[in-house]
Amino acid sequence: MARKMGVYAVLAYVLYGLFFYWYLFYFANVKLPFEYQGTQADPATFLNGRELMLSEEYSKIRNLLFFLSTPLEWLFYFLILLLGLSKAFKRWAESSSKYKMIQTAIYLIWLSFFAFLATFPLNYISYSLSKRYNISTQTFPSWMKDELIDFWLNYITMFIIVAVLYWLMKKSTKRWWLYAWLLSIPFTIFITFLQPVVIDPLYNHFYQLKNKQLETKILTMANKAHIPAKHVFEVDMSAKTNSLNAYVTGIGSNARIVLWDTTLNKLSQKQILFIMAHEMCHYVEKHIYFGIAGYLLLSLLGFYLISKIMVWMIKRWGKVLKVSDMKDICSVPLLFLIISILMFAVSPFTNLASRYEETRADRYAINMTKNPEAAITSFQELTRSGLSQVNPPLLVKIFRYDHPTMLERISRLEEWEVKHRNEIKK
Repeated sequence: MARKMGVYAVLAYVLYGLFFYWYLFYFANVKLPFEYQGTQADPATFLNGRELMLSEEYSKIRNLLFFLSTPLEWLFYFLILLLGLSKAFKRWAESSSKYKMIQTAIYLIWLSFFAFLATFPLNYISYSLSKRYNISTQTFPSWMKDELIDFWLNYITMFIIVAVLYWLMKKSTKRWWLYAWLLSIPFTIFITFLQPVVIDPLYNHFYQLKNKQLETKILTMANKAHIPAKHVFEVDMSAKTNSLNAYVTGIGSNARIVLWDTTLNKLSQKQILFIMAHEMCHYVEKHIYFGIAGYLLLSLLGFYLISKIMVWMIKRWGKVLKVSDMKDICSVPLLFLIISILMFAVSPFTNLASRYEETRADRYAINMTKNPEAAITSFQELTRSGLSQVNPPLLVKIFRYDHPTMLERISRLEEWEVKHRNEIKK
């Protein structure tokens, strides 16, 4: 039975991959609708022939890798259970120490190590792809360093979560999910608070914006928006990428507005001011706090569903999966499998909410700067630097895009320009 289920799982993954290969490379229509052809949203008006070809090639392969990566994670956890490796990890942990906490740590290091090996090929292909298309400038040692930082951060987070969850399961079989959710509230807020000052600096070097003239202009805008900002932060991303970005992160006194140095190097001041006005909207409209609240509400439902699904799966397929009890550490891969599936299933809705916030931020930024030319050309440069599709396939937009497509963003700016033409002239 276990062998048959394993074969079916691998076959399902292969068929799934073939479907998305066919969808992305042959079926999906990314041709620009007739009414947008020749407009400033048309990539043919701001990309040359080679850039158009490369953006289509790169986007198709990158999107395929995205759709392959998450189900590969599901397949990995499923096979770990079917092949009895989860039980083997538990035996190795128990033979190494008599203390439960150390046993949990050893079990998770084995699980994390095998997961790293299973996902490494796709991660390396993604890295190599970005190097080949001149998106990434990162050396292999630097990339491996980031991968190892990811590994240990994920391991530490995983250890804390698993140790707490399985302790709660033993204390309260029926209500552990509710207590876990209550504990996740301060944990989520704490991690969000630490992100800008502890976690992000592990990957890159942050410093105050060197261009003081530009910083003064940005802070003047922030003052008009009633944002108590004292500094704008710059991060040295040019050693890793040619793409552009800016973002808002953190909460409370640790909230930061951050500009990549690639953005500073490739965009004009007027374009940067539009980008910064966009980021200020996230602060003004408290999108970060809404995001945390939305995440916590979804996690409440998630914890409840996990508790029910785990019990049902163990009752029905416990012997095949070699898991007899939810409280057994051997059930960790099943827990991660369910979490990953639920997160993937809810991603269209979280992406939709994010796209709504990003649309509001674009509107806020153009109303503040009143410079549609700078706004449109900044989006065109973002498209060029990232070799991104202006009009991606529907499934890509639904599952992958937490920002509106460039077709939507530039078209809205053109509409704003037409409506406010007289105001701009003044």
